[in-house]
Amino acid sequence: MQVLFKSRHPHAADMRDLTERRVRFVLRRLGWLVPRAEVRMSDVNGPRGGIDKRCQVELRTDGAGAVVVTSVAGDWRTALDRALERAARFLTRLWRRGTDSRRLRQRLIAMER
Repeated sequence: MQVLFKSRHPHAADMRDLTERRVRFVLRRLGWLVPRAEVRMSDVNGPRGGIDKRCQVELRTDGAGAVVVTSVAGDWRTALDRALERAARFLTRLWRRGTDSRRLRQRLIAMER
């Protein structure tokens, strides 16, 4: 899986290695679905502070197109973890839907015979 990291903020750039490790860890079981992940970190308010650290995770999947999840939190790590959690949950749901519909189709075909 290719992990791309983009940020203009100097403190977020320090998170590059951690971000890559976290993405690979969270998506370790679903990595075959996601050939490319792109993480963008930005500071919404700039130097004014506040709950304004935004993390956007874009996952390019083979079958479902692009999955984009955004999270805003008080610090970079929390924003990253929340976005990755939501993305993993969405991918799992998407994968289960696909496998369930295939099983249902197979049962219907078997019943018709």
